[in-house]
Amino acid sequence: MMSNRNSSSRESSSSRRNRCNGCVCNTLRRLRPGTEVDVFLSGGTVLEDVIFRAFDNNTCCARFRDEENEPGTVIFVDCRDIQALRIE
Repeated sequence: MMSNRNSSSRESSSSRRNRCNGCVCNTLRRLRPGTEVDVFLSGGTVLEDVIFRAFDNNTCCARFRDEENEPGTVIFVDCRDIQALRIE
């Protein structure tokens, strides 16, 4: 029984690594923090002139700072919900 648990633990960590795939997720993985971008979300919302801060490959979560519309705020977005990025 213990070996089944270890096996399923390996599978879940492997699937976590592979779930953040696709064009936008791969771009965010390589994007330099501090880069200004426009983020086009799946629902049609556009986050304009936000600053990319970080990408967490384990959670698929990208972090952006919005100094133009809401100074000091941080926006967290799942990379799988982003249709496109425009790099300024």
